[in-house]
Amino acid sequence: MSKRLRVLALASYPIESASSRYRITQFIEPLAARGIDVTFSPFLDPSLFADLYEPRRLLQRLPRLALATFRRLGAIVRAARADVVFVQREAMLFGPPLVEWIAARVLRRRMILDLDDATYLTYRSPVYGRLATWMKWPGKTDRLIRWSSVVTCGNPNIAADVRARGGEAIVIPTVVDTRLFHPRETPNDEPVIGWIGTHSTYPFLERLMPLFEQLAREHRFRLTIIGSGRAGIDTRPWSMDAEAQDFRSFDIGVYPLAGDAWNARKSALKAVQYMASAVPFVMSPVGVCATMGVPGETHLLATTDEVWLTALRRLLTDPGLRARMGRAGRKYAEEHYSVEGVADVLAKVFLDHRP
Repeated sequence: MSKRLRVLALASYPIESASSRYRITQFIEPLAARGIDVTFSPFLDPSLFADLYEPRRLLQRLPRLALATFRRLGAIVRAARADVVFVQREAMLFGPPLVEWIAARVLRRRMILDLDDATYLTYRSPVYGRLATWMKWPGKTDRLIRWSSVVTCGNPNIAADVRARGGEAIVIPTVVDTRLFHPRETPNDEPVIGWIGTHSTYPFLERLMPLFEQLAREHRFRLTIIGSGRAGIDTRPWSMDAEAQDFRSFDIGVYPLAGDAWNARKSALKAVQYMASAVPFVMSPVGVCATMGVPGETHLLATTDEVWLTALRRLLTDPGLRARMGRAGRKYAEEHYSVEGVADVLAKVFLDHRP
C-alpha cells in the first residue's frame, strides 16, 4: 500500500475568502480520495477576516492580530511533518516570507505556490491605501516563486509572468462545485440584474449606476447588489452560506472591470459562478475575461457605456435569449470547470513534486 502524501496548505485568509475556499478547501475531500491528505492552515480567523475591510475595527483587534502572528510560527512545526507545503499567495498577510523561507530553505520541504491574483504587482488597497503597500514585503512574491518547485496559476496571464520570473508554472483555473452552483427552478416575477463582489471591486460597478438609472426609465427590473459594503435599495451583505443561492437568484449578471494590469490578471471566478448558475451576463473583456466561455452564446461583452446599455437591453427584453445563454453557460461550466477535473490536475502536481 503506497504512503499517503501529506500536504500543509498555508493561506492568509480563512475559508470565508474565495481564494481559500475555491483554491484549497473545496479540494480537500477530492484529494483525500486520491491519496493526498491536505491540512488547511489560515493566518486570519473568520472574525479578523470580517474586520479586514473596516480599519477601525481591525486596529481594535491588534492584540489578536499579534497573537495570530505568533501562532503562525507553529506552521513551521507542521511543515516539518508535511511532505509538501502548499502556499496560497502567502503564509502571512504582511511582513517577510519567514515561514516560507524556513519551510523551503531550512527544512527543505517541497513548496508549491498558488497564485490566483498577481500579488507580484504593486497594488494600492482601496481601504488601506499606501499603508497596505508598506506592510507588504517588497519582492515577497518573487522570492516565493524562486523557492517553489512549481507555481499553480489561476490563468495563463499569471503563468506567463511566473515563467518570465524564472519559475515553473501550470495553469489551474478557479472553479466551483456545479452541484452547489446550479440553475434556479422557478422564475422571478420581474427580471433581476445582479452583482456580487467586495468593497474593493464595488467601484467598477459604481461606474454603471448612471446606466442602470437610464435603463430603469425604459424597462422594469430589480437591481440586487451583494457584498459592496454600501447601503441602498436591495443591497445586502455577502454570506458564504447564501452565495450560491444569491447567484442563481439573478436573471442577468454584470461583471465590470477596469483595464489595468492587476485586473488583466484576475482569474474571472465570477464568470464561472454565473455560468454554473445558468445566469447570462455582461462582462468587460479584460485579461482572461476576454477568453471565458463563448461570447454571444454564454454571455455578452461590453466596453463602452453604449455597448453596456445595448447588451443589457437585449437581455432585459428577450427572455428566450436569457434562457438560451443560461443553458449554454451551464453546459460550458460543466464541461470546462469541474471540481473533479481540476482535482485530477492538482493531484498530479502534488504527486509529481513529492519528495
